[in-house]
Amino acid sequence: MDDKPTLGVEEEYAIIDPESRELKAHINTMMRGEGPGRRRVIGENILFHPELHQSVVEVATPVCRDIHDARRDILRLRRAVIGKAESTGARIAAVGTHPFSDWKEQRITNRKRYRQIVEDLQDMARANLIFGLHVHVGVENKEVAVEVMNEARYFLPHLLALSTSSPFWLGRSSGLKSSRAMIFRRFPRTGIPPQFESAAALSRFTDTLIDTGSIRDASKIWWDLRAHHKYPTVEFRICDLTTTVEETLCIVALVQAIVARLRLLRAENLGFRRYSRALLEENKWRAMRHGVHGRLIDFGKNREVEFPALIDELLEFIDPVLDWLDCRQEAEYAAVICQRGTSADRQLACYEESGRDLSAVVDMLVQETRRGVLEDGETADPAASAEIDSLEMGSGRSTGEQA
Repeated sequence: MDDKPTLGVEEEYAIIDPESRELKAHINTMMRGEGPGRRRVIGENILFHPELHQSVVEVATPVCRDIHDARRDILRLRRAVIGKAESTGARIAAVGTHPFSDWKEQRITNRKRYRQIVEDLQDMARANLIFGLHVHVGVENKEVAVEVMNEARYFLPHLLALSTSSPFWLGRSSGLKSSRAMIFRRFPRTGIPPQFESAAALSRFTDTLIDTGSIRDASKIWWDLRAHHKYPTVEFRICDLTTTVEETLCIVALVQAIVARLRLLRAENLGFRRYSRALLEENKWRAMRHGVHGRLIDFGKNREVEFPALIDELLEFIDPVLDWLDCRQEAEYAAVICQRGTSADRQLACYEESGRDLSAVVDMLVQETRRGVLEDGETADPAASAEIDSLEMGSGRSTGEQA
């Protein structure tokens, strides 16, 4: 392989009321009242725009050449969005689900796309009050993209377990480390994708859904992993939104390395064993339920394995490309997450230590979202997000797209 695969990162943040700690319908205010349907640029072409609920702000980096570009843009992006929120009376939290806000009290963004989704899916859409991390990796050849999608499915439960950040739902400890993943599976065309024998087979499947009126376009296929219909990327969509920058960068590095390693195997006329969707869904359930503290199934050995051992195997698998991609430090942070736990584990610990105070959990999330972005006690400078202009998505400047 000659070219390193490029990256694009999308994060969906919760907008928080600093007094009640509830979600705050605040996106229009953050966008200066110029209308909820237009994307904006912060600084050097860093995008943010609304989502289905007005208490969500989604951000998308431009195309990043490597993990260092991604780190720079994610830091700029978080700092700018935190500044924009705080200068207009709100806070930002990176989390998979809000610990106690009720979806029935949330306002829907007044935009044609979202009105259509609500019309199609009704309360399933209104209740989809979740926040995710999406990572795009550049794969120019569609045939290769479908092959990568088929093989990379195996690693989806690993990535979900490392990202778990949604143990609470509607004021209750759900018993899951990722409530978000369970909530989202109520949508049609979600979950781990089926295998496709070729790019043509994927295209025929999509065309059938469109021709039969099942979907209006391919963006309504919300699998955990998809060969993107618009951009020359493979998009990983399974992860909860990770709370800290270092957790986000770890996921991004792992995703890029998995794609690069699979492409390298293909270049050497080798491949990675494929498993059935049903088996992979068993591992996804284990990741949702227990996060990094459970066991996943090693299908090659046909037995359960402690999750940290599987991360060691994953790091060994991608080791041949880590130095080439210059992302070893970020990828190996996965071992730290296994040792220290995920955001879900920290939220549950805070909940118990605070006397089961969910407001304390929200405060912790706001603080951790700032960690590594702003110093303790530092006020976000609203001037950092003052220069905001309209921009239409296009010309490949970003791999991000609204869900």
